[in-house]
Amino acid sequence: MKFTRRDFIATTAVGSASLALDLRAQQKPDHGPPSTLLPKKPVIICAAIGFNYLDRGYTVLTSGGDTLDAVMQVITGPEDDPNEDSVGLGGLPNEDCVVQLDACCMHGPTRMAGSVAGVEEIKNVSLLAKAVMEHTGHVMLVGEGAQKFGFKMGFPRENLLTEHSRKIWQLWRETMSNDDWWGPGLASPDFKFPRFGGDNESELQDERMRRIEELAAKIGIEPELRMMAIQKVLRPPTGTIHCSAVNEKGEISGATTTSGLAWKIPGRAGDSPIIGAGCFTDQDVGSAGATGNGEEDIKVVGGHTIVENMRRGMSPQEAGLDTLKRILRNYNGNMEKLRYVDMSYYILRKDGAYAGVSLWSGSAQHPRRFAVHDGDGKRYENAVALFQGQSQGWPPVAGKKRLSPEQKK
Repeated sequence: MKFTRRDFIATTAVGSASLALDLRAQQKPDHGPPSTLLPKKPVIICAAIGFNYLDRGYTVLTSGGDTLDAVMQVITGPEDDPNEDSVGLGGLPNEDCVVQLDACCMHGPTRMAGSVAGVEEIKNVSLLAKAVMEHTGHVMLVGEGAQKFGFKMGFPRENLLTEHSRKIWQLWRETMSNDDWWGPGLASPDFKFPRFGGDNESELQDERMRRIEELAAKIGIEPELRMMAIQKVLRPPTGTIHCSAVNEKGEISGATTTSGLAWKIPGRAGDSPIIGAGCFTDQDVGSAGATGNGEEDIKVVGGHTIVENMRRGMSPQEAGLDTLKRILRNYNGNMEKLRYVDMSYYILRKDGAYAGVSLWSGSAQHPRRFAVHDGDGKRYENAVALFQGQSQGWPPVAGKKRLSPEQKK
């Protein structure tokens, strides 16, 4: 999907107007205590990639099963799918072509939690996090220690790198590996935008795309998958799935699983295994989780912040939007940087009220959305966004034009 200069100018205009309304997160007064009502029927909310598995999760809830077991029924579906390259088997690898997975879970009724990070050769890291919760006195295991624990618990050793994901890595390695996750980060005062000119429709960009397409064909990426692979090279995905579920008794649980940022530095852990960031559940209030740029979510402790906002009386939507504004505040509303940031939150309150919010709306053809099941069948719903338009790929690449001083005004 191309993002033209005209699209960006329009997006920036909308974004600037939103910032003018309220850049200062955390200035809203308390709305009163959270709802003490119980849901009229069970509710499950999750990232869009969990849509196909909502029915089996909802069956667990309606048959009297545990809320965390219902969540696991949803998120293990994408983990098991080799064609889903954002989590589990087939997840996109790090810069060394190794798949490293992260996950965490929280069980509301017992107030227990488990987490794993940097796990290799075990695909169902969501269940591994649950095993840490149930069979150890710890909350978090990482790397080789988490892997050894998993093998002792009976998890099979598996090669998580599919041939499809390996080919996309090779395409990245041969075309984009100089544009990686090394160097000062976006929030650093030492960060400098690279010099580049032209827009996405320039001859430079067209020639660059032609060369990448030729290489993709040479590597052997199937024609029908070629453009999707190129987009994942140019705009490294932050594949993750979060899911929260509540039953009619108001018992609530949540979990998040991911393969992390594509082409990441080995050993990188994002927000998904961090209790309070990628996932947070409080039996008294509700549950929330995140997908997107994990580093940004860690800095605002997104899941915990949202739940605490609901504890103060905010609705799920208000709680999520307020948390997104904290990310804006971290950049002082700098739209030139914020266009490279993306974040979505999935929020479920104990009484069954829910919301999906995002920093960017996505395109008209592919709006940012989430999946929900509340007894009336599973469905997609569009997230409420702070800004209209799409976020940009990271890192900045040649062919994308920066704003002129006049356009910034």
